[in-house]
Amino acid sequence: MKPSQVIQTLELVLPTKQPVFIHGSPGVGKSDVVRQLAARTKRPLVDIRATLLDPVDLRGIPHINGDGRAHWCPPDFLSNEENVILFLDELNAAVPLVQAACYQLVLDRKLGEYTMPENAVILAAGNKESDRSVVHRMPSALANRFIHINFDVDFDDWKLWAYSHDILPWVIAFLNSRPSLLQNFSPEKNEKAFATPRTWEKLSKVFEQQPSREIEAELAAGVVGEGPSIELLAFYRTYRSLPDPDLVIKNPTEAPVPEEPDAQYAIVGALTYKANEKNIAPILTYVARMPREFEVLLVRDVVKKNSDITAALAVRKWAAKNNDILLA
Repeated sequence: MKPSQVIQTLELVLPTKQPVFIHGSPGVGKSDVVRQLAARTKRPLVDIRATLLDPVDLRGIPHINGDGRAHWCPPDFLSNEENVILFLDELNAAVPLVQAACYQLVLDRKLGEYTMPENAVILAAGNKESDRSVVHRMPSALANRFIHINFDVDFDDWKLWAYSHDILPWVIAFLNSRPSLLQNFSPEKNEKAFATPRTWEKLSKVFEQQPSREIEAELAAGVVGEGPSIELLAFYRTYRSLPDPDLVIKNPTEAPVPEEPDAQYAIVGALTYKANEKNIAPILTYVARMPREFEVLLVRDVVKKNSDITAALAVRKWAAKNNDILLA
């Protein structure tokens, strides 16, 4: 399932209080989807990294009551908040004894003297066994307690997320031209750095600091891997040589239109970042001089970035003229 479908599925399952396990490769955004779900449903989220636990951590510690009998104090992270989402992240990377300690919690919604609130839910996530990450095979008894869903990277979903999280426009523009590089993890390569949605976000944050050209090649390779970084920096050089987007907007009928596809992706990315209700008309005038696929790309991305822009007269005229493409 792509990320938006994962969130829809989780929202559907929440009222049933059935536990769900999300399987996905490293860095695809499993944890982020759970955080988005908690925000959308206005539920408190308790994020527990199962790899950091010992089996006794879940049961808690004993104390002696006045009756002379031992009772157990549940750990603070086993929340008593109503509607809480208890998220067991990296569960299948935890040692088998920790996974076994989760049996009662997942099936019976209690653990020792702790009972989950009525409307609380348990979600879990972990890497795929085929990705050769640190994964312990989940015992069948525990696996059978979960609904299992697979998390797959989807470029359109990621791009919608990227526009709302201030990812650098030239990074988005580059991946528009090379969407297959959004996720190029391969367990066979055994690389330390590789491209994933998480590492592209990391690269954007690092390059916001404007590293010098002497170090940017090794820096990029250290974040997304050597192969993607070579293509990325070639694209970045093209991006930096583009005409000023503000000048394009001021003179859309005469501003130069690049001929190379990389440069066309780059200028569309720059204009998408700049687009708003006030300047969308000259931007559409300019991209109308480019191959039609770039015109469509800009409109679709501008709407992803700001859905309110569909009310602008220029966008409504463009949509009426190109209704056949939008319905395709």
